[in-house]
Amino acid sequence: MKRLSIVALLLLGSTGFAADSLDSWFKEGKGYGNIKYYYIETNKDYLDGTDSSAHANSIGGQLGYKTGKWNGVSAAITMMTTNPFWLPGKVDTSIIGRDNGLTGGNPEKGFAVVGEAYLDYSKNDWSLSYGRKVIKTPLINAKEVRMLPSAVEGAFANMKLEYGTKIEAAYLQRFKQRTSDNFMNIVKHALGDLTKDITGSDTGNVAMLGAIYSKKNYTLKIYDYYSKDFINSVYLQSDFKNSLSNGISYKASFQYIGQRSIGNADDNLAIAGSVTGGKDINTDAFGAKVALTQEESTLSLAYTKVLKDENSHDSLVLPWDGTPLFTNMITANNLFQSNYGKALKSDSAYIGGTQGVRVGYTQGFDFTGVKGFKTTIAYALFTNGRFPESQRDINAVISYSKNNYSIALKGIWVDNPTSAAADGTVSQIDSMAQYRVIANYKF
Repeated sequence: MKRLSIVALLLLGSTGFAADSLDSWFKEGKGYGNIKYYYIETNKDYLDGTDSSAHANSIGGQLGYKTGKWNGVSAAITMMTTNPFWLPGKVDTSIIGRDNGLTGGNPEKGFAVVGEAYLDYSKNDWSLSYGRKVIKTPLINAKEVRMLPSAVEGAFANMKLEYGTKIEAAYLQRFKQRTSDNFMNIVKHALGDLTKDITGSDTGNVAMLGAIYSKKNYTLKIYDYYSKDFINSVYLQSDFKNSLSNGISYKASFQYIGQRSIGNADDNLAIAGSVTGGKDINTDAFGAKVALTQEESTLSLAYTKVLKDENSHDSLVLPWDGTPLFTNMITANNLFQSNYGKALKSDSAYIGGTQGVRVGYTQGFDFTGVKGFKTTIAYALFTNGRFPESQRDINAVISYSKNNYSIALKGIWVDNPTSAAADGTVSQIDSMAQYRVIANYKF
């Protein structure tokens, strides 16, 4: 934060702020935030007949402020906090400080952190900013499924071009996982204690470039994430939506993800005895989804396939909270892959060779006159010749929202939860159930 403060002072000084300008800068600003209560309970049954149960309560949220603009310059800061209470003997730390626990801290202790702090300069159709930000892109994402979002630190640029095209670019140096108050080097977070063995350095960065083209009912997104001596990832998604004459609208989507280890990582991972068992990263994944909507009802069907390559580390590498696959479920994503040092591990849907199918149905109930209620139920099946048994997921949600307040009750039931180690070794447990209560007030 010291570096950010110095940059702010230099920029403000160079633009020659007068007292009345500074006063207007703040008067035109706006505060924002939320207060969130979160309860989680996770129960697991293992193949040896044993079981475990963990839960936690926490209250926290965010409080932020963004100034108005003066000669195109604005600034923003957001505080984030999670504060556990009534903790049991066995704690589910996924809404507290799980990632802090992996880096020497206390995973059951709450924390507060300056999650965002950045300066922004915008003019016409482009903007430049530097600092800490919460961003949402396919492979580096805020992922607000727990108490707090993750965030990154670096430089950012956005530009609107003609014909419906937008460009996003970023140079990212640090990453804060959602259960941590530590902005650490972004590559170090991904690879942990093996960073130097894999990349040849204790640090690294990620350069991101994205282009989004929108015209009428069609959207095309292309992103490239380049991390020298680690990995290059390409993400492509196309969406087409339209309405039918009988009041039904539809949206059809296609996605592709390609990842390759590069530079030192490509050489070092290929060495016999490496963490991946002598295999470099070579992954391709495809997905398709269609959703039909009529008034308050939506039915969706999705299919994904991660291609199999026995001579490579063929699972997707997603250490920065991206959950891109269309068949993604809470229990079939990269929930643990985005923890400190876990980049080369993977969960069911994202393991090389996995074929996934997901069916979902969402129903709103405003038509009853009692507005704000909504239910969602989804079923997913993940099959892979490497799995002892196929994984099956059921996810159910009952939610209510009114004005700035919302509450959701969520249940998850999984048969044969599956994960893969860095060397591709697959393991399963018998079953898992998870229950969550989330109350949120935004202001």
